[in-house]
Amino acid sequence: MTEGTDPERAAAAGTSTALPAEGPARKAEDQPLDEDGSRENGGSRGTPPGSAGGADGAAEPEFVHPEGGWGWVVMLAAMWCNGSVFGIQNSFGILFVSLLEEFGTGADSGACTPPCVSQDEDLKFKTSWVGSLSMGMIFFCSPVVSIFTDLFGCRMTAVAGAAVGLVGLFASSFVSSLGPMYFTYGIVFACGCSFAYQPSLVILGHYFKKRLGLVNGMVTAGSSVFTIALPFLMSQLLQRLGLHHTLRVLCVFMLLLLLASLTYKPLLPQPGRSKSGGRCPPMSKVFNVKIWKSLGYRIWAFGIPAALYGYFVPYVHLMKHVEEKFGKDANKEVLLMCIGITSGVGRLIFGRVADYVPGVNKVYLQVSSFVVIGLMSMMIPLCDIFGGLIAVCLLMGLFDGCFICIMAPIAFELVGSQNVSQAIGFLLGMMSVPMTVGPPIAGFLRDRLGSYDVAFYLAGIPPLIGGAVLCFIPWAERRKRRQQQEAAGDTAEKMLGAKPNGAFPVEGAGGEKTDHESAV
Repeated sequence: MTEGTDPERAAAAGTSTALPAEGPARKAEDQPLDEDGSRENGGSRGTPPGSAGGADGAAEPEFVHPEGGWGWVVMLAAMWCNGSVFGIQNSFGILFVSLLEEFGTGADSGACTPPCVSQDEDLKFKTSWVGSLSMGMIFFCSPVVSIFTDLFGCRMTAVAGAAVGLVGLFASSFVSSLGPMYFTYGIVFACGCSFAYQPSLVILGHYFKKRLGLVNGMVTAGSSVFTIALPFLMSQLLQRLGLHHTLRVLCVFMLLLLLASLTYKPLLPQPGRSKSGGRCPPMSKVFNVKIWKSLGYRIWAFGIPAALYGYFVPYVHLMKHVEEKFGKDANKEVLLMCIGITSGVGRLIFGRVADYVPGVNKVYLQVSSFVVIGLMSMMIPLCDIFGGLIAVCLLMGLFDGCFICIMAPIAFELVGSQNVSQAIGFLLGMMSVPMTVGPPIAGFLRDRLGSYDVAFYLAGIPPLIGGAVLCFIPWAERRKRRQQQEAAGDTAEKMLGAKPNGAFPVEGAGGEKTDHESAV
């Protein structure tokens, strides 16, 4: 899934470079240059951006990341967070089948004991909204979570989020109809997950810089591990305990997440504090409009959501499709396991490949991932043997990992390191809409047409369209560079034209400067 966020790797990296604090100094010459030519952490002399030196004019020392120590504990906590949040979300297909049996018309009216044969023609459409709302709200809250993290810090935001998620999931275990489930699971639980998840990746930038890529890879691998294990665990729990008790067991994951969030000891100051000592940041920091001036970013921010209308459909409906086509005894959990395994492998492989692709040409990797994901979605109804579905899921997971792992590098190329956090936050917020509406539309088509075939065919079209849109980004960036070069050339000509031909200042014998004509 898009826990991308590696998208959050950008937020962590952006936070780590933008938020200096006192610590052991490093020589400015050893620091890499930002795009504007300044040193990391705000300046070449170690002065934090926007802050003046001391009364004696001395520059504040630059922050040096520990690259370990307590950071490894924080990394394990963040890994648990990533796995718990997206492991449960990615395994919703298992819950979906149980929800259909539990909340069918007969079950709702008390006329039968689940599993019941539902008489509601729109049941799959209505039930799929539970998982869609949950996944969509996680991304929809992303811009708000980034502001809360700046204002209140990673630890407080994550602990509060885990507590809200725990309450939402526990309340869902007492629900007896779909209506309240939309609120408890789809909104409360998901909002809590969003507030717990984002700080878990931001805090990594407090402890790691040189190893940030490795650490983010290990943290995001948590979702792959949980996606492999949770479907089997949830299937066994649903068979032996039922839906309500299974949800209560899952509450243990959220409780441990709450405890893990307490390990987020911040090392960098909160950026939300104003110079007057208040907590309210300037509006320019809350809503960074500079990112929208980039045509490449605007294309990216439109193309990615356009590609995701069918992205979450297999995660919700594939389990039910397999049950209908191959019978209830089919080992459908293996498919989610295949997606989880190859998604983790894809992140490692394509993350390394992206290091060798220059500039915004990295977007072509994302284009290829959308093309494969779209084609594989269309292949699902054509698979008449279970082994064919396994092959489809392996490829889908591999390129899903590709799509996720290069989100951050592309964002850096488009908007620069100083703006990358908000750029990804806004993008995740826009992604929430297609990821929310896609699965219910697929469920509606299944209810009306009697099979999932058309739903999966249509789910493969948006990724192809989105991939085609992204192909315009390199053109937009080349056009932008040409304009910048032309503007720079015009500026240089004006500066040269400001002095008489051949005139240049030299120092006279008495130290005063005079202009002399150059002799040719």
